[in-house]
Amino acid sequence: MTQVIGIDLGGTAIKLGRFSADGICHQSLTVPTPQPATPEAVLAAITDAILQLNPQENAVGAIGIGTPGPADAAGRIARVAINLKNWHNVPLADWLEAKTGLPTILANDADCAGLGESWLGAGKHFKNLILLTLGTGVGGAIILDGKLFTGHLGAAGELGLISINPDGPECNSGNHGSLEQYISVLAIRRDTGLEPLELANLAKSGDAKALEFWTNYGRYLGIGLASIIYILTPEAIIIGGGISAGAEFFLPAVQSEIERRVLPSSREGLQLLVAELGNQAGMVGAAKLALQVAKITNDQ
Repeated sequence: MTQVIGIDLGGTAIKLGRFSADGICHQSLTVPTPQPATPEAVLAAITDAILQLNPQENAVGAIGIGTPGPADAAGRIARVAINLKNWHNVPLADWLEAKTGLPTILANDADCAGLGESWLGAGKHFKNLILLTLGTGVGGAIILDGKLFTGHLGAAGELGLISINPDGPECNSGNHGSLEQYISVLAIRRDTGLEPLELANLAKSGDAKALEFWTNYGRYLGIGLASIIYILTPEAIIIGGGISAGAEFFLPAVQSEIERRVLPSSREGLQLLVAELGNQAGMVGAAKLALQVAKITNDQ
């Protein structure tokens, strides 16, 4: 049975796993991301780690990588990698293929997390779903008919950048009042001076202000999701990222906002779920990508 390697490339750590087609992870490894994280240094670190995961020749058929930024539509080039130094149009797939001799494919890390949840996590029973990752920023992934949708030039799924208030705070994207400006970790810090975990703990203890904060948070998230639901009519919306740890305090408000704003015909059977794979989702999704590449290669 062909096995593949899934890699989640982050700003501080690189997570790798060797998977079979049934989703079993046979071996995993985490190595620190080199600092400074130049393309050449990261390539060397990944190559060394792959050798540790692929000791037997021909045991692995392909490699998938999630990168912290957009990849091109063909899954060959890391166009920009946020939090990595000097990453602009890096042909990482070509470089790794030259080093390892294995077919390689790239995707954005949030897209990989969506694929992971769709394959082995909270989305495994659905063909059409979206994932929203609530963290320092807000990332997204769209799964349509069981396949990752990346759109023209691979740039689709920036769900955190849709506008919910034309006069709201300015966003790094150039937009004003984007969803990210209301529901990211940075937005929470800006508005409260606290971390999401602190606010979740306060809410657990019954603190009225914290409970009110999470209700308003859920309202903003519901407003943003309403627009997305009308366009995509997903079967499930999966909420991941660090802020999802407080989901019990904001999901009821999200649900009621969606019910208030979205026609029943556009949200019939819609499920709001919390991601299940945690920080392994990106690595799992990258492995799923690699399995698809390995199958194509074997079929040729």
